[in-house]
Amino acid sequence: MISNLAKIIFFRLMGWKIEGDFPSLNKFIVALFPHTRNMDFIIGVLTRTVINEKISYVGKQELFNPLTGWFFRALGGTPINRNSNENKVSAIAKIFREKDAFRMAIAPEGTRKKVERWKTGFYYIALEAEVPILLVHFNYPSKKVSFLKLFDPTGDIEKDLKEMQAYFNEAEKK
Repeated sequence: MISNLAKIIFFRLMGWKIEGDFPSLNKFIVALFPHTRNMDFIIGVLTRTVINEKISYVGKQELFNPLTGWFFRALGGTPINRNSNENKVSAIAKIFREKDAFRMAIAPEGTRKKVERWKTGFYYIALEAEVPILLVHFNYPSKKVSFLKLFDPTGDIEKDLKEMQAYFNEAEKK
């Protein structure tokens, strides 16, 4: 029922499409690019519902307040305290190790603002948790969500980030 409603909203009313294959793996990071709009969350939740796959996310603790926390948790969210001294990479990698299945969506930019350099946490989480990174592109002009590539980080961050950015740059042109 929910999936059918999501399909009507996503495909018919909003006019979006999905291309590429979603991996059948239980654990990986879903790197979404670009993250420049508030609509990214809605597009992501609708995409996840349409393809009928569980994808979680972490969000700033302030979103999980008594008024809205139930909503963000119901959508697969887990709060993270960005101000604490806790090593967030290790904390999230531990979640991957403890769960049989965990797919976590994250934006390499770390914010909705345009940035010159990506944050590297998503990369180091993948390395520490020993999981691949699914590159997912949101193309607003074309109204298309693309599953681009399942990327295995090598440990050479400069080379790997350039390669991932090249996939996203190519998707921007389509």
